[in-house]
Amino acid sequence: MLPSHLNGHSPLARRRPHLPASMIKDRVRTDAYREAIMLHQKFIEGKVVMDVGCGTGILSVFCARAGAKRVYAVDASEIATQASEIVKANNLADKIVVIHGRVEDVDVEEKVDVIISEWMGYMLLYESMLPSVLFARDKWLKPGGLILPSHATLFMAPITNSDRYEGSIDFWCDVYGINMSALVPLAKKFASEEPSIEIIGGENVISWPFVVKHIDCYTFTVEEFKSITTTYKVSSMMLAPIHGFGLWFEVEFNGPAESCSNLSSDLSPLDIIQKKRRRASDSTVVLSTAPEDEPTHWHQTILYFPDPIGVTQDQIIEGSVTITPSEENPRCLNIHLECSTGGQNLVKDFAMR
Repeated sequence: MLPSHLNGHSPLARRRPHLPASMIKDRVRTDAYREAIMLHQKFIEGKVVMDVGCGTGILSVFCARAGAKRVYAVDASEIATQASEIVKANNLADKIVVIHGRVEDVDVEEKVDVIISEWMGYMLLYESMLPSVLFARDKWLKPGGLILPSHATLFMAPITNSDRYEGSIDFWCDVYGINMSALVPLAKKFASEEPSIEIIGGENVISWPFVVKHIDCYTFTVEEFKSITTTYKVSSMMLAPIHGFGLWFEVEFNGPAESCSNLSSDLSPLDIIQKKRRRASDSTVVLSTAPEDEPTHWHQTILYFPDPIGVTQDQIIEGSVTITPSEENPRCLNIHLECSTGGQNLVKDFAMR
């Protein structure tokens, strides 16, 4: 196995099965769901809920404690067995029905009033369970029902990260006084071959973000998920090298009759910020994974360039990005990025496996 300095620090292809402690310990994530459930308690109390991909069942327990009449907690993994034990340990076996199986394969004999799911993956769409949520919506959700979260937006912006580049690439030029620069081309290849999951700060982002995709869970279709493309044109806020692009997302928990302002890719950066501020009110809950917000277990997803591209303040950066599910495994992603600035052009493909 390549050393971490060479392999881009990516955990994607080498993860082992584990308990979902990082998700549950993620207070930003867990508190947002609990707050949203209580905010929309009037839609949950006395109603039937389906928890798609329930995991440990924590969201099912929150819904039951909020007064749900019945909760169908569905999960395809073996953790469904432990979820059943957790339900019993909390004296909720009369309200929560744990079903071990894919939501596409299980039998539920009644319609539901609410669908809740923590379906988001890295950069929102990697290993996402969104298609399963859409399946459950179309098969079981009653007209006027509630979906939590209701909306999701994927953002992207150019980033600078000299410390990361020096640690992954320049490191090999002098290793304990030994010239290992012969490894630099290989280091560049591996650092930019697949996306990197890591935490960056707002200071690393060198332009206003643009919207890659806005998803309304009440109307979005599986067909739309097959290819997501947007063009962008942003202006650098500083003199800095661009080391790549960062992606992050936010989800909103709106009521069934509410419609989130559609953050289309045509909006100006100022429009996006103003809309986000207006939504940060008592009428909705927003879970954000942006670099300037409190870190979550999703971190941010970085698409690193093999070589940095220098830009000056106010320099235009433009291009396009296309995201498609992998043909081999639809839960994995292929990302095609085109970037042009100051006469420099980059076309790069990333495989998120």
